Amino acid sequence: MPLKTLSGKHADPRKGRGSGINPEGRFEHETREAFDDGWSQPEDDERALKTQVTDERAKTIIARNDSPDIPFSQSINPYAGCEHGCAYCLAGDTQILMGDGRTRMLADVRQGDEIYGTVRLGWYRRYVKTRVLAHWSVVKLAYRVTLEDGTNIVAGADHRFLTERGWKFVAEHPAGRPHQRPNLTVNNKLMGTGAFAMPLAKSGDYRRGYLCGLIRGDGAIGSYHYTRVGRNNDNQHRFRLALCDDEALAQASAYLQEFGIRTDLFVYQQATATGKALNAIRTSARLQVQAIRELIAWPTEPSQGWALGFLAGIFDAEGSYSDGILRISNIDREIISWISRCLQSFNFTFVINHVERTEAKPIDVLTLTGGLREHLRFFHSVDSAISRKRNIEGQAVKSQAKLRVVSVEALGKAMRLFDMQTGTEDFIANGLVSHNCYARPSHAYRNLSPGIDFETRIFAKINAPELLRSELSKRGYCCELIALGSNTDPYQPAEKSLRITRGILEVCAEFNQPVAIVTKNALVERDIDILAPMAAKRLAEVFVSVTTLDAGLARRMEPRCSAPARRLEAVQALARSGIPAGVMVAPVIPFLNDHEIEAIIDAAKAHGAKRAAYILMRLPFEVKALFREWLERNYPLKAAHVMSRVHAMRGGRDNDPQFGSRMTGEGEFAELLKQRFAVACTRAGLNQARRGQGVAADKSLFRVPREAPPEDRQGSLF
Repeated sequence: MPLKTLSGKHADPRKGRGSGINPEGRFEHETREAFDDGWSQPEDDERALKTQVTDERAKTIIARNDSPDIPFSQSINPYAGCEHGCAYCLAGDTQILMGDGRTRMLADVRQGDEIYGTVRLGWYRRYVKTRVLAHWSVVKLAYRVTLEDGTNIVAGADHRFLTERGWKFVAEHPAGRPHQRPNLTVNNKLMGTGAFAMPLAKSGDYRRGYLCGLIRGDGAIGSYHYTRVGRNNDNQHRFRLALCDDEALAQASAYLQEFGIRTDLFVYQQATATGKALNAIRTSARLQVQAIRELIAWPTEPSQGWALGFLAGIFDAEGSYSDGILRISNIDREIISWISRCLQSFNFTFVINHVERTEAKPIDVLTLTGGLREHLRFFHSVDSAISRKRNIEGQAVKSQAKLRVVSVEALGKAMRLFDMQTGTEDFIANGLVSHNCYARPSHAYRNLSPGIDFETRIFAKINAPELLRSELSKRGYCCELIALGSNTDPYQPAEKSLRITRGILEVCAEFNQPVAIVTKNALVERDIDILAPMAAKRLAEVFVSVTTLDAGLARRMEPRCSAPARRLEAVQALARSGIPAGVMVAPVIPFLNDHEIEAIIDAAKAHGAKRAAYILMRLPFEVKALFREWLERNYPLKAAHVMSRVHAMRGGRDNDPQFGSRMTGEGEFAELLKQRFAVACTRAGLNQARRGQGVAADKSLFRVPREAPPEDRQGSLF
């Protein structure tokens, strides 16, 4: 399908999976299209990005519902996706702590990957494994945060890190943010371990070192002389390596093969009720065994690569990691000496305890000191094979690392930044606890990301007018009001050029099909020439959503929509053209915009509106976390109060999905809100027309024009 680009946000080709959203729930800052939306402030120029609009040929166009608290049974959504704002995070080369203890660049992380996040358990926040639910990217202005230990991380202004004083944003947004926004300042201390060590390339020396450590630690190699009657060759050679963990066994087998040594895999010990099977590799060829001896010989002067490989191998063979303690044990003092030598070459600190045992040889236990920061440095530097030995789950997020903020520097240029959604709502980036974007709407059924995809991957149903013409032409079609844009706004920025909504209205006008429109954009004025003649026949009605009269609040809540004053001007233009115009106050949010109900109603009346309705804010699963984050960021002092009132009107929950109460809530406060709205409408003279009068309600005029395409020849049964 062809792609078209419009000014806006840049579509990310990467795909993820997420969940859907109500468009009113997108509460992030964003710039606007370059048309008269009524804002007096200059446009932000840091996000001169692209939106991709995909021409899509839909199979059906009229959606039907039987919900008892929605005043229409048919609807059409010309577009899938909605251009609203969002906050994004980190540079693509940021190292993310994966669930196997290794690291991976953020740009390369994918949906479904297991990574580390954190949860609060008892007094401490602790590391836990979680899943990547979605992954996406955006281009925006970047900042560099530098810490005392030299850690550098590049992020957007809206990204948050965990500090000793809670979550804080990287920087004040260039366009301005509420004064209560908590931003990083010099001397804030970030929480985590600090920058991760980067593993060296696994050279031939590394492989030799790994095989030396693993085989000397857990292997058996020898040559034996047997006296056998009738046999000329009585010398036997044996190499065997048996391990519980197939990861290390497979790596050893592969490394040996690279050096020309072929081994056979066999089951050394069958699985039991209390233990797993023990697999092993072996060879009995004299030349192969001799080659292994040469490979694992102690070097005269070990290279850096050999030392790292040796530490990885001996840790896989004789190491353990549990309860935050990293140990390597062995009865061979020579091996302990080599471990110590290699650790010292990389500035690791450790202690050695000599343990006497009554029925076995004494053993030396080497314990790495320095806590999780040093343990992760060890894991990432040596890159041992066995993932279970790198499990840090349950450890507390506390560290003596020098993570004080030294500077927050604007880089002065836009960069592609990445973000992901995780099960714990955070992740570990360059050793720092990093907040992710919350669960948000997406094209889940399209297998697209819940973040930037929803905003920039707009699917335009270009065949909507012809599909509608076909639907309306069928004998079995029963004329009922069609709601236009019940899910996403029919006047997306793309509509200016694609004119799909206008095409739908033209078909409705031909068939005398009643239609009702809900929009937040003044672009609806363009189609007055179609809507006015329809309205004269009582076939058209338009509701303009006015959430607030406060331009500052509107810019934060609905940033890509027309300004409040501009929306009211659209109401006035519609009314003057004889089109029944109403105002939808939605969503009503306690302590944020509920005090404006009377003022909005009065303003609607002054601009010619005849009707008004409202919807109490809804927070279904996909939206509640997004709203909480937005609330904490923009109005932290009001957040608890707002949610308390929401719970009072939603039966103690974030959301009430029940028919009859989901749109208006229940309880004392909900009833008071309902009465206030009714009184305000009565005083302003709104909603006075009797049901069926003055609205798009006349179904008797519906007709199929002669020029309509032939219908499906299978007629209606009734």
